Amino acid sequence: MTDSILHGRPRRHLFTVVVMALWAAGGLATMPAIAQNTLVPEGEASPYHATAFPDRIVLTATVDPAHAQTVNWRTRGSVDQAYAQLAEATGSPGLHLNAKNVTGETQKLDAHNGLAHHHHVTFTDLEPDTLYAYRVRGDNTWSEWFQFRTAKDDFSPHSAIYFGDAQNAVKSHFSRVIREAYSTAPRAQVMVHAGDLVNSGAEDNHDDEWGEWFDAGSFINSMLVNVAVAGNHEHLRQENGPRILVPQWPVHFRFPDNGPDPLKNTVYYMDYQGVRYIGLDSQQALQDQTMLTLQADWLRDVLSNNPNRWTVVSYHHPMFSVSLGRDNQPLREHWQPVFDEFNVDLVLQGHDHSYGRGENVATGASGQMNGAGPMYVVSVSGPKMYMLAEHNHDAMDRVGEDVQLFQVMEFQEDRIVYQARTATGELYDAFDIEKLGDGSKRVIDRRPDTPTSLCSNPEERTGSSCWGGSSFLRPEL
Repeated sequence: MTDSILHGRPRRHLFTVVVMALWAAGGLATMPAIAQNTLVPEGEASPYHATAFPDRIVLTATVDPAHAQTVNWRTRGSVDQAYAQLAEATGSPGLHLNAKNVTGETQKLDAHNGLAHHHHVTFTDLEPDTLYAYRVRGDNTWSEWFQFRTAKDDFSPHSAIYFGDAQNAVKSHFSRVIREAYSTAPRAQVMVHAGDLVNSGAEDNHDDEWGEWFDAGSFINSMLVNVAVAGNHEHLRQENGPRILVPQWPVHFRFPDNGPDPLKNTVYYMDYQGVRYIGLDSQQALQDQTMLTLQADWLRDVLSNNPNRWTVVSYHHPMFSVSLGRDNQPLREHWQPVFDEFNVDLVLQGHDHSYGRGENVATGASGQMNGAGPMYVVSVSGPKMYMLAEHNHDAMDRVGEDVQLFQVMEFQEDRIVYQARTATGELYDAFDIEKLGDGSKRVIDRRPDTPTSLCSNPEERTGSSCWGGSSFLRPEL
């Protein structure tokens, strides 16, 4: 990173001033307008209409990933049967000769991009630690062959990648982050998305945003197991009443059916090679006391019967807010005591459009866990950036503004190795959580000796924003 990004508050550069002057004078007026928080120009046909060709192909968590794997995809409405083929992967191109035909379920959704059929197939009776190849069917055509490896039956080291909010200008800006993450950890087996995958800002056209999210991840979504939680932007506002889940969520993502009844689309867990991954719905919790306590009770049951060596929880709204003007006190009242009681290891969050990590932030991070509490992380992978609350510069172990990040976690027998890296692959934060012989834990801080990233936006900022969501609705220069 250059000094202009990492040091101090924003600096105006001559080039930026000249460009902004040209913009104001109308010298760049012929640039095409960007509509609906996407790269789709106004008046142009969207590239995200469902067609004969399978798209939005994504692997999602299952209850038993050593023996089962779910794949989800989309086609145009003329395809009324979910149909896939699966074969044990070999070096030969003759995969189809030994492929097993598998059928599943189909749901329809009539969104801005027209009627589409969304398909779900779960491959069952799989062998653990085995590489499989699969393809899914469209209208008289197939997808390419993809590969995935099933989990091992018991604990074994593996890597996972975690992303905070992608949300805004997703194809334009999130693409390089997820692709850099895959380049950094190509053998990762799990991806965790901590909510606000898209913005859902345009009530009649957020399907283009979903198209861009799948475009950005491309084949990566189709080969790694995705654990995603719903944020506030996966819930649409209503004139009267609470936010409701966007219709794309349940048709894009088929997750394990082990959550509480009212929240089976968004609350679930998966056991993967000795790690229990748990997804919660903080949006529903914060807008409905019943949903808050229901999840706390469910979480207690799930954690009290947890045979795994490590526990990772993900939800959207931070337990300890990082950015200016935010606070989620009900989560601390109802969820934090459960995390502490059952010694959760990592809590992965989003929402604040900045970076922060620490332990019990309310009293300051010590670098020494007391054996009964998690490490909390807030991160952001998209371009929308908020300003840090001033007290968090001291209260948290590492913070950052104006920096797109991804995180790689390696789960080993005696430690979790965590690294946060920038969109350009540079190390921004790192620590180990070491599990000692008596079951207690300690943190080994490995953050690099580099400056804290602070807002470098050369334009005037407003309120708590460094880069607002609307900063990317006009042509980028």
